[in-house]
Amino acid sequence: MGKQEDFVLRALEERDVRFVRLWFTDVLGFLKSVSVAPAELENAFEEGIGFDGSAIEGFARVYESDMLAHPDASTFQILPWRTGEDGGPATARMFCDIVMPDGSPSYADPRHVLKRTLSAAADKGFTFYTHPEIEFYLFKDVPGKGEEPQPVDRSGFFDHTAQSRGSDFRREAITMLEAMGISVEFSHHEGGPGQQEIDLRYADALTTADNIMTFRTVVREVALGQDIWASFMPKPFTTHPGSGMHTHVSLFEGDRNAFFEAGAQYQLSKTGRQFIAGILRHASEISVVTNQWVNSYKRLLGGGEAPSSICWGHNNRSAMIRVPMYKPNKGQSTRIELRTVDAACNPYLAFAVVLAAGMKGIEEGYELPREAEDDVWSLTERERKALGIAPLPRSLFDAIGIAEDSELLAETLGEHVFDFFLRNKRAEWEEYRTQVSAYERDRMLPVL
Repeated sequence: MGKQEDFVLRALEERDVRFVRLWFTDVLGFLKSVSVAPAELENAFEEGIGFDGSAIEGFARVYESDMLAHPDASTFQILPWRTGEDGGPATARMFCDIVMPDGSPSYADPRHVLKRTLSAAADKGFTFYTHPEIEFYLFKDVPGKGEEPQPVDRSGFFDHTAQSRGSDFRREAITMLEAMGISVEFSHHEGGPGQQEIDLRYADALTTADNIMTFRTVVREVALGQDIWASFMPKPFTTHPGSGMHTHVSLFEGDRNAFFEAGAQYQLSKTGRQFIAGILRHASEISVVTNQWVNSYKRLLGGGEAPSSICWGHNNRSAMIRVPMYKPNKGQSTRIELRTVDAACNPYLAFAVVLAAGMKGIEEGYELPREAEDDVWSLTERERKALGIAPLPRSLFDAIGIAEDSELLAETLGEHVFDFFLRNKRAEWEEYRTQVSAYERDRMLPVL
């Protein structure tokens, strides 16, 4: 065992940890957990914890079901909400890498998909950093079937309101996140009633993906503790903004920001321009991963700062990719902001496909198209077409059809994940399209 494993084993005794939760995600991005006693952890570090992979969504078929969860000691943290106020026994968590009985990485592990993509970028000399702005809604309770949820407040963007449920919630959630070593950069009330935003500080993409999974859990735990309900659903209301996860990304070569070039237009290097060009060219292919739910496309088509067209712009918030304004003497902070990703994606797979698309642009030397200088939302379809601005997929059905022919997606996700993911999305679409909606009943029952 290494130093990190030794540190964990010592911490178990010093902090009186009685339970250790081993976390991993399924292909769709849902968190899975198995709890082990501290006495079992040394063996878990050496041999892993066995489980039935066929019982996990998308992991394995029945005849190849045996899998092992190997805890990553570098992700060890005490869970603040599972530690008694009276100083009682604590619960900790670690993320796991999933392996087969022969020790080879599981082809179905989303964390491995991202690690494999990061490794390919590292072979080219690049490290991938991400910084997510995560939006979500707070509701008074879990809505009943067919009911519209009731937000906890009626505040708007950046509103500061006395006795605000949102500000109390954000304070407690941020305190818990920082207790787990997750740094928060900003937080505020978003544009919709009950809608919040918390921005995590930039980190390497694997750490950020782990942090997002922890973030969702913390947000839900804090909400339940305050007798309210948190949701990352992309578009819970017809008339209010959806919840996105605008993600700032950058590549570094050692300590140097590969996106920065002094004196270049917008101080954006050739590498940065090619990276943007790669994401734009493959945007429709990767949408099924960055926006994986039927409801995701209601957000993309519903306005409220959500992009619906494939374009980029300098400090243009109507564009799919925004190049933020350059700050003098801050070349290290040069980055691009991808505005399509929503807060309900599988972050491991989403970061993997974004990185793969950007790297394809660098490797193939893609030319960056002309930037969108106008408010893209205000243009007509004909005007966008004249400017060469193509639309993003309009529905999950469209996104699936494009993804099925994507070599980039198949290569990045691997055959197993690619096949299962698309089969699951096709099933979701089939189930959705046969549902009779409230809209149809409200419009047609009275008159037909």
